[in-house]
Amino acid sequence: MGDDGRSMMCTRLEMLPVEFVVRGYLAGSGWKDYRTTGAICGHALPERLQESARLPEPIVTPATKAVEGHDENIGEAEAAALCGERRYEAARSAALALYRHGAAHAEERGIILADTKFELGVGADGGVVLGDEAMTPDSSRFWDAVDYAPGGPQPSFDKQFVRDWCEETGWDKEPPGPELPEAVVEGTRARYVEAFERLTGMRFADYLADPEVVL
Repeated sequence: MGDDGRSMMCTRLEMLPVEFVVRGYLAGSGWKDYRTTGAICGHALPERLQESARLPEPIVTPATKAVEGHDENIGEAEAAALCGERRYEAARSAALALYRHGAAHAEERGIILADTKFELGVGADGGVVLGDEAMTPDSSRFWDAVDYAPGGPQPSFDKQFVRDWCEETGWDKEPPGPELPEAVVEGTRARYVEAFERLTGMRFADYLADPEVVL
């Protein structure tokens, strides 16, 4: 297809103005909302759930895409109003299907995909397009299934290691952020590499030598 065809395809695709966060477990901001309201983004949940508990079913908890500051969780009705109901429902269904597929793949490798975020767009034909990374440690919460124990935070393979260190420093989350010590950088890298190798079944060194091996 020539350049004109590619341009036409691009103009027909519109990225949706919300992030699609799919949660299978009660953690992070979802846990904070649940403790306060007993719900997450309008999803009423059973009473007396523990932190990190597995939810009865995965749920979609949309978030705004903040230009400045932090993204904010919103209800699904508000997200549908922002996206258009039909487009939102199509993207929502795709997000749930992607999560279930990824969670099953991770579970086979001894990893729990607690939650993850998707950036989705919808074309003129109603087809849903994934517009960013999918199920990486930067956009997901990964736990080791062997160490999983509901009732508190879980050791993770994702950037929670950095978040925990930042909170311990008392940082107010306003720029500039604190400079990370080498031990935190190396500890984060080690977690990312382990997640990559367990999820893909290949050595990270092989990926660095030839990134196309993942294809």
